[in-house]
Amino acid sequence: MGLRIALSLLLFISYLPIRVLYVLFYPFYLFIHYIIRYRKAITIENLLLSFPEKSLSEIYLLYKLFHKHLADIGAEMVKMLSISKKSVEKRYKCINPEIVNQFYRQRKSVILISSHYNNWEWMVLRLDEMFLHHGIGVGKANTNKTFEKWINKRRTRFGTEVIFADKIRETFENYNSQNRLCAYMMLGDQSPNNLKKSHITTFLNQESCMIYGPEYFGKKYDLPVIYYEVIKTKRGFYEVHLELITEKPIETANGEIIEKYVQLLEKTIKKAPQFWLWSHRRWKNRY
Repeated sequence: MGLRIALSLLLFISYLPIRVLYVLFYPFYLFIHYIIRYRKAITIENLLLSFPEKSLSEIYLLYKLFHKHLADIGAEMVKMLSISKKSVEKRYKCINPEIVNQFYRQRKSVILISSHYNNWEWMVLRLDEMFLHHGIGVGKANTNKTFEKWINKRRTRFGTEVIFADKIRETFENYNSQNRLCAYMMLGDQSPNNLKKSHITTFLNQESCMIYGPEYFGKKYDLPVIYYEVIKTKRGFYEVHLELITEKPIETANGEIIEKYVQLLEKTIKKAPQFWLWSHRRWKNRY
């Protein structure tokens, strides 16, 4: 009962103008940065190892800017619950959708791969309408099924479908057999649960285990793999930039797709490091 009341309150608050939500979330930034120092040890270590060339003062500035960004993302995630279709279309645009749409005309589904960089939740919300394909966001299941059901209802109200890892093979098979064209959105920066099924590479100066799924499914179904970069143009406004990794995955060498993705993601992160989700254990094998 308490959770349902809290969720109803969040939905009610989400109808406030986003500029008001930013103000309301400023104390959240002060709380996580100055009081509880949210995941400080993990975040600082991740930053130090990723940017050994930076001074300690630069690292702590990135840590502070990251927490400010995290507060803004919190406000935007709340706004996601009720934001209108017209408003999110204005705030979250793809500048080159033809990179994806060309494959719709060729009767091919596609795989879109990126990271927890800038606002990924609005990408889920926009995915089905951003391209000609049916949008499918591949996510990680939440341990609280009541919350999971509630949040996914808000995420999918504009047509995007959300699936989890236990359903991904079944979903690919079903839509492939139906010849339904889909754009599968995958976030490839999570730490794999099964290290034996991951791709080992060097990412941000560290030996890293990367999820192999985007390359695996790209090769299995011969689907073009496309990197998407989310750029913040100003507070609450984003542009999605697409770059084709490969049109013919089956012609690539083992690990080639993931290596290209890692190069593109590194380039994105280095341009504005504060917008990546540094507070998570991306390198679990260190701990």
